[in-house]
Amino acid sequence: MAKRSGWLGRLGSRLSRMEARLDERRAEVEAGASGDLDPPRPPGAVPPGPVPAAPAAAPGAQAAAPAEHALVPERPDPASVVPWGLRVAAEASWRLLLLAGMLWVLMKMISEVRLVVLAFAAAMLVTALLQPFVVRLRRLGLPRGLATAVTAILGFVVIGLVGWFVVWQVMENLDDLSDRVRDGINELKLWALDSPFHVTEKQINDIAKNLSETIGTNTEQITSAGLQGVTVLVEVLTGILLAMFSTLFLLYDGKRIWTWVLGLVPAAARPGVAGAGPRAWRTLTAYVRGTVLVALIDAIFIGLGLYFLDVTMAVPLAVFIFLFAFIPLVGAVVSGALAVVVALVTQGPFTALMVLLVVLAVQQIEGHVLQPFILGRAVRVHPLAVVLSVAAGGMIAGIGGAVVAVPLVAVTNTVVGYLRAYSREQAHHGAGVVGPAPHGATALDVAVREAGHDQRA
Repeated sequence: MAKRSGWLGRLGSRLSRMEARLDERRAEVEAGASGDLDPPRPPGAVPPGPVPAAPAAAPGAQAAAPAEHALVPERPDPASVVPWGLRVAAEASWRLLLLAGMLWVLMKMISEVRLVVLAFAAAMLVTALLQPFVVRLRRLGLPRGLATAVTAILGFVVIGLVGWFVVWQVMENLDDLSDRVRDGINELKLWALDSPFHVTEKQINDIAKNLSETIGTNTEQITSAGLQGVTVLVEVLTGILLAMFSTLFLLYDGKRIWTWVLGLVPAAARPGVAGAGPRAWRTLTAYVRGTVLVALIDAIFIGLGLYFLDVTMAVPLAVFIFLFAFIPLVGAVVSGALAVVVALVTQGPFTALMVLLVVLAVQQIEGHVLQPFILGRAVRVHPLAVVLSVAAGGMIAGIGGAVVAVPLVAVTNTVVGYLRAYSREQAHHGAGVVGPAPHGATALDVAVREAGHDQRA
């Protein structure tokens, strides 16, 4: 037993010396890698190094290692283990959510004051149409107030005459239209009976009976709709008055109002906004004047076609085509469909087909010749953007929103394009200026790349 204990003790001593030599060699390698040279040692000096380990304890002895010497692995930064693309997507997501929330709040505010917003938007459109006349009168020597008053009065009179003419023509031809509609319905009934669809007179009478019963049972709803129409009429009159007053002030004091608006913009962004404002106004003016000219041409040619085809209420339909032309794409379809329906119920299928051909021909000439030539590239908007903006404007604010949507998109396109070019120009001129330091989770990789560049340098 004593012999075995002595053999184990010698084995433990040898293992301890081997561990001491390995620790000494590891320390020398680490010192050489870090560039630190040990000072020369006198002969016989004990080299610095770890203290030799004590001989191994006898079997059965419990050697408890101190807890403070335990090596705990260092945990990495949480942002460093997240992929770069995921971090960028996360930061973009919360910014998009914030932007969507702001847009939702803005839409709610606009819906609450929709009448005021639409009235001011209409005033902006009318001002863009009439402002060149004020400039010409000022060049002729008229004072600003007199030029504004003359232009506004003439403009409002013309708009009022157009509205009165439409109402007068509709009331004048209403009796004739009702007689034509009744005769047209009878012709359609005879055509349906003789058609290959095998429609019987009993089916047609059942449809007419169901329609009359539906109208009779919904009399209360129709009456409430009529009362609601009175409320809408009051709102329309209020909006017209607001638009008239806003137009007067914009024509008379537009530059001073723009200067006041610029004063509300932060000083750092003021130069860019000051440059974008005149360009946006030129775009709006070109859009309104071009749209009026295109709508007038459409109304004249389609109205002449309706007149020569002897369609009832050709002149009111032409005026409706002019008004609906201010709603791009959608307005042309609605006004053309209205003209075809009136021709169908008053003159028959052949006349309706001819009216359809006239409407399609004029609209093709408008889309491919008139709009590119008159409106130009300054207000060109993709058809998909036009359809989506008209749909969104109609959902938010009805017909007024559909009218305002496309010029708003055109102006926004001009402003964004100018601000992007302005930002590139400022960045080019100030290329030597150091920008703000990166921040957020994405700043981690920027710092790592900069540290690696410094080490390579």
